[in-house]
Parts: sequence; structure tokens; C-alpha cells
Amino acid sequence: MTLTFEKYQGAGNDFIIIDNRKNILEPGDRKRIKQFCDRRFGVGADGLMMLYDHKEVDFEMKYFNSDGYEGTMCGNGGRCIVMFAKKLKLIEQNARFMTNDGVHTAEITDTTVRLRMKDVNTIRKSGDSYLVDTGSPHFITFRDEIDNIDVYNEGRKLRNNQKFKPHGTNVNFVKVQKDGLSVRTYERGVENETMSCGTGAVAAAIVSVYSGQIDSDNVPVKTCGGILNVSFRTTDKRFFSDIILEGPAVFVFEGEINV
Repeated sequence: MTLTFEKYQGAGNDFIIIDNRKNILEPGDRKRIKQFCDRRFGVGADGLMMLYDHKEVDFEMKYFNSDGYEGTMCGNGGRCIVMFAKKLKLIEQNARFMTNDGVHTAEITDTTVRLRMKDVNTIRKSGDSYLVDTGSPHFITFRDEIDNIDVYNEGRKLRNNQKFKPHGTNVNFVKVQKDGLSVRTYERGVENETMSCGTGAVAAAIVSVYSGQIDSDNVPVKTCGGILNVSFRTTDKRFFSDIILEGPAVFVFEGEINV
């Protein structure tokens, strides 16, 4: 049987997206999902998403990391699947869709997708660093210089730290700049540095305001894959709502795989 897929890129992250409304691919088929994402023996991607029908919203998104396991919320992936849904004519410019952390809304502009993320009301300090859940768990550590950091080895060590067991955490190395933030991220599930991480960009922006290092409700975030923008409302720099992650979501190609 032949399975049609599309590949999208969102600020450096690349994703395989499948219209799975007819349940062609089993979400529990970890081995096959991992193979699809493999950059040598498959299509190659940071993650795979399946789109499903949903009775109450426009569609449902299921996200899988490149290790084949179902992941938590993916901000860059969420923007990409919105563009995919538009191509399927399930939506026009606005979307309302279900993920494993609840309902998200999104708006397609001329050049970007604006994705509303979940509210954040809990940030924990851990030494000089911070822990926050923005749909996925993130460890935020501020550095004066991040260009020469060994993100793979430092990130892997922190990701597997005993205090984050059993599921681990994503690790973000953040530099505060005059015009916003610069971020490099080690992503669990991918188990390597990725070009960009949407939930990580949101986490970095929120923590930079929470910790008093930035005083703004609109934070540009530079990643290795491009620029993302994070805006929000905050109450006493403790509760963050109306969080919007904005950035590109670009169709790359369509293909077929024998399954």
C-alpha cells in the first residue's frame, strides 16, 4: 500500500505530515515512524505528525518525535500542520485544533502562522536556571556566549539528569541580546540539537521576562533555523496568557512511501 505524505519546514525544523483520517498508519507503529524520520534510510525529519478528524474542532494533531514515540506539543509543527490543513481545504485563514495539551487556535497571515499556545502560570527556579512547561517541558539556562557551546554533549547530560526522570526535558541555552534572544536547543526525542524549537522559544521568552532580563511583551527569538516571535500578556511577570508563537511554515515537497 502506498502512503502519501508532505514535508514542511518551520524555522529550520522539518516535519513529515500525513493525512491519517482513514487510519492508514497506526500511531503505535513506532518502528515505522522512526524509519520514516531517519535521514539515511527514510524521508528524514525532526518529527512526524498525523492529522485526524475531530467532532468539536477543525482537526486533531498527533505529534511523534523522530525516535518514534508520541511527543508533547510542538510549536513549529503546530504551525506547519495548520498550513497542511489549509491545503486540504479543512480551514481557510483561521484554525482551531486539538493536541495532547488541549485546543489551540491559529491564524495564517501573508508570510507567517500565528499560533496561540497554552497559558503558563508555573516557573520553577533550579540554581541559576529555570524549568517551565510550555506544552513541552523546558530547562532554560542563560549564557553570555552560546555560539561555541557543545549543545549535543551539554544538552544530553542535562536532558538525562536524574532530577528530570523519568521523561527528561528539553534543554535551551539562551543569550540575551539588545534585540531579543538567541537560543540553541537540545530536543529530547530527537536526542540532538535541532535548528529550532517553537515551545523552547516560548519558554525562553517567558523566562527572560520572569527573571527580569527583558522587559517586553514581544520578544524576537533567533534560532539556528531562523527568527521566531513570541508575544504575550503577563500579570506581575508571574502569569502569562494570550501567548502567540509566530513564524514561517513552508511546504517543501510531497512524496509517497510503500507501507
